[in-house]
Amino acid sequence: MLKALFGDPNTRKIKKLQPIVAEINLLEEDIQQLSDEKLREKTVEFREMLDKANNDEELEDILEDILPEAFAVVREAGKRVLGMRHFDVQLLGGMVLHQGQIAEMKTGEGKTLVATLPAYLNGLTGKGVHIVTVNDYLARRDAEWMGQVHRFLGLTVGLIQSGMNPEERKKNYACDVTYTTNSELGFDYLRDNMATAMAEVVQRPPNYCIIDEVDSILIDEARTPLIISGQVERPTEKYLQAAEIAKKLELQENEEDPKDYEVDEKARNVLMTDQGFENAEQLLGVTDLYDQENPWAHYIFNAIKAKELFTKDVNYIVKNKEVVIVDEFTGRVLAGRRWSDGLHQAIEAKEGVPIQKETQTLATITYQNFFLLYNKLSGMTGTAKTEETELEKVYNLQVTIVPTNRPPQRYDYADVVYKNEIAKWKAVAAEVEELHEQGRPILVGTTSVEKSEVISNLLQQSNIPHNILNARPENVERESEIVAQAGRQQAVTIATNMAGRGTDIILGGNSDYMARLKIREYLMPQIVMPEDDNLMAGGTGGNGSRRPQGFGEDSKKKKWQPSADIFPTQLSQETENLIKVAVKFAVTEYGQQSLSELEAEEKIAIASENAPTDDPVIEKLREVYKAIREEYDALTDKEQEEVVEKGGLHVIATERHESRRIDNQLRGRAGRQGDPGSTKFFLSLEDNLLRIFGGDRVSGLMEAFRVEEDMPIESKMLTRSLEGAQKKVETFYYDTRKQVFEYDEVMNNQRRAIYAERRRVLEGLDLKEQVLQYAEKTMDEIVDAYVNPELPPEEWGCRKLS
Repeated sequence: MLKALFGDPNTRKIKKLQPIVAEINLLEEDIQQLSDEKLREKTVEFREMLDKANNDEELEDILEDILPEAFAVVREAGKRVLGMRHFDVQLLGGMVLHQGQIAEMKTGEGKTLVATLPAYLNGLTGKGVHIVTVNDYLARRDAEWMGQVHRFLGLTVGLIQSGMNPEERKKNYACDVTYTTNSELGFDYLRDNMATAMAEVVQRPPNYCIIDEVDSILIDEARTPLIISGQVERPTEKYLQAAEIAKKLELQENEEDPKDYEVDEKARNVLMTDQGFENAEQLLGVTDLYDQENPWAHYIFNAIKAKELFTKDVNYIVKNKEVVIVDEFTGRVLAGRRWSDGLHQAIEAKEGVPIQKETQTLATITYQNFFLLYNKLSGMTGTAKTEETELEKVYNLQVTIVPTNRPPQRYDYADVVYKNEIAKWKAVAAEVEELHEQGRPILVGTTSVEKSEVISNLLQQSNIPHNILNARPENVERESEIVAQAGRQQAVTIATNMAGRGTDIILGGNSDYMARLKIREYLMPQIVMPEDDNLMAGGTGGNGSRRPQGFGEDSKKKKWQPSADIFPTQLSQETENLIKVAVKFAVTEYGQQSLSELEAEEKIAIASENAPTDDPVIEKLREVYKAIREEYDALTDKEQEEVVEKGGLHVIATERHESRRIDNQLRGRAGRQGDPGSTKFFLSLEDNLLRIFGGDRVSGLMEAFRVEEDMPIESKMLTRSLEGAQKKVETFYYDTRKQVFEYDEVMNNQRRAIYAERRRVLEGLDLKEQVLQYAEKTMDEIVDAYVNPELPPEEWGCRKLS
């Protein structure tokens, strides 16, 4: 109704920016005429204009004035240095980011290139711009690749990586544009505020920040605070004993049959009954679980939570005798991350693996409060509109949907709902079989490792070849190989939520991945050390970061030979010889089996991209990569045309996620960059979302639908129930995050006050005056405590003052 009256607010926002796009396009011809030197002089010219600003308001006004010309300069630099020209929609995205908003841009629309526009413009102020990515690899890739534009125009570019020393960090934070990860940024802030001398402080005051995959960091990570901790000694016997007690205690499913504890799946909590307390105390031989001298309640509650709410291969996996968390949003392992308050130890006890020490918090901040420290905050993502309310209320960030460069061609089929899970899985298998025969590539999205294996077993029974992509180590190792062929004819890929970010499925097959895999096959056995102990569970660094598209950090391979059918053709003898020569040269330069697997993966990754390098081995590998890719492209391009004719990638979702945003991410795998594609959701009334949050309404529906099990249920009422359930969950989690934010707000005010005082002391500003003020305040407080002006002086407690 309101849209009909006033028009779509998003369309109005975009319409408002169109004249500026036209202005930038008009400037293009003049800017093209400039020499490299004259183009660089524009940076000096802009900076001189900005120097005239007397305050932040004037600075922003000047930035607005120079925006069209600055964007035109960046567009021209991109063409000259990267061979990439910003499309009009990318200019729109850049303006949205400059305004301190979130730009929602679909997969494949070139978000990385968009960031160069506002980064350059705001980098001109000299106050610093932070570009935040989800892992070290992406930060390094973008700093080397996109950083060329900024360096060409005379800005300094910094990069923060885990393992850097404070001096390196300080130098990189002092640059005009700095690429980093959210965790490095947050932990540096905490470390700075634990510093005992100014020389240890590495960051400047936060100015402007662009967050890539902003919803992942500001929404998904919002419940996870950043914590710097120290270890505490706690007896491991208690965890083991509590795990044994939890096994003996029984779940109460209804009030008529009293048992030891109840489980609240919605709140992810457990409540012990009076009977449960009695039984636990009896089994332990104690009189009170809350006894201060010998407390047990904390251990028992965690043991029951570990038993009932945390499932192996769903919430975590066990690898190398370690419990490794599985990210509920991406399906990837979060090595280095641990649940707090003794919960991780309780799960270790349950699984019978070594129990690691508990930790004590020394400094902490939530991402919510950390990113609110910036003067201006912006971000990019493919999916944010569903979380617009939260982003606006918590971060004061508006979401603007940027139109795609090519019109989308994806078709989303209506949901089909079955009475139970068995019927649903059979229907999924039947759909896969039918489309497989037609020759279309199919991606089946599941919500857990366990469920990906259920559908895999059904497909095996029908003799349908397929690949599984989930958090199991043996599958993670083949991620690059699986994704490389996921868009090929008749390819069937089953993926947990990994099918979200970082995996780009290209119709006809991904010749980039295939070329990397071919180089890896030849290079790795010659160059990688026989044993690499640096890569433990999941192979990621301490920050739980992940490398995109399966290259690098998540791999610990001993076999470098991919499956025979991965490559579309056998390479020519000439190209095979080129590879052998390049590998021989690499061995000569680096030494036989001299690199860790991670280092070798990096060499291949850099060789396959356009980032500048002065490493002769990488230059040689880059030549080889181009030759291999050229041969593979000839076939994958032809196959792409055939797949497009058949309808493109078909995505099958097997459950609604708790968040509509994650569903949209899965849908976004199909129809990339104007390709054709389709999506379909197969659901059951036994799915977790409906079971936990659907309530009595769904139970009533189950009774009402007296149909055969293999008959799909389609009903507007049911669809409304599904959407209602998702909104209910989103609201529930939003309230949880809001609560975390509100609780942290009290601590945040104290933290800011303390950190400001610490900084004044470190900087040595008016220390004498400060100490005298503290002394005066203390004396006033003491006098107020013992002297009451309403009483006669003889009744004052003067003796106590002496």
